[in-house]
Amino acid sequence: QVEHQVEHQVERLLSGQGSEVTGCDVGLEQSKPVTLRKNGTYIVCGVIFNDKDEVLMVQEAKQDCYKQWYLPAGRVEVGESLEGALRREVKEEAGFDCEPISLLLIQEQGPQWIRFIFLAKITGGSLKGLAAADQESLQASWWDRRSALQLRGRDILRLIDSGLKYRQDPWHPTTLPQDLSCRHVVQRLVLVFVGAEDRIWILLLKGTPELHLPTAAALKTHAVTWAANMVVQEAMPSAYYDHDVNTLGVFSLQHNGRQHGRTDGVCFNTLVALLEPPAADRPPPVENQRYVWFQVQKQTLREKLLEKTKNTSLLPIHSLY
Repeated sequence: QVEHQVEHQVERLLSGQGSEVTGCDVGLEQSKPVTLRKNGTYIVCGVIFNDKDEVLMVQEAKQDCYKQWYLPAGRVEVGESLEGALRREVKEEAGFDCEPISLLLIQEQGPQWIRFIFLAKITGGSLKGLAAADQESLQASWWDRRSALQLRGRDILRLIDSGLKYRQDPWHPTTLPQDLSCRHVVQRLVLVFVGAEDRIWILLLKGTPELHLPTAAALKTHAVTWAANMVVQEAMPSAYYDHDVNTLGVFSLQHNGRQHGRTDGVCFNTLVALLEPPAADRPPPVENQRYVWFQVQKQTLREKLLEKTKNTSLLPIHSLY
């Protein structure tokens, strides 16, 4: 019965859904609840194309980057959802109404700074011209990516490329934030070990609910995905240094910023692979009684997880540390 529950939860995450964060298993005492503007900043950024594959750009009004061009982007305000922030920023800076299609990439510098890059489409409004210049932006324009444009930062070229690539061939499922609350920035792990004959094990925690996927809080001093390393270090300290702990990507994420300081956190549901010295056919033994390896029995789930570990067709999360 318990096995079925675990497999069901993993299947839910694989299909892009989330599930309530009921507690945090690791790192909670070293982490603070997120309060936007105080100890956390979320940035949204929109990659939007027209039918000629030109990308929507805005000209900055801010003093330090005056007249330079950038993608529509800005901070998530208190009480906003990530998608709501994206719609507002695109409206203010470019004049258009837009609808998010999918997240393209998440970039982070620890739990205190996370940028969510969306692919989006125009649904209304009109291009902001110089006559409408204000403190949000001077104007917006469609850029063919060939003509000279003074960019505020070259970091956006990669984002534009990944947007074009995704439009031509969506290489991971469309992923939009799930409206579920969380106090901290946490990583929920589907931590897999692939053994001989493509058998797969998942690391689970005992406790309430009985067996569950581990969640770990992101620490201010490390990348968000360091949470996975903390779990492995706690579960099997002596095997930790022989293995690579590799967060392959995000199945889904959960955020609901409605209650300031109480629900400003984000939960990243991730696939993590424990990479073994070659020739190991079983996972390293668990040394901490809280944990247990669970071998996936269900054929369809095993195949899906194998496919994801090989192709990593998941929403990427990149650390900018």
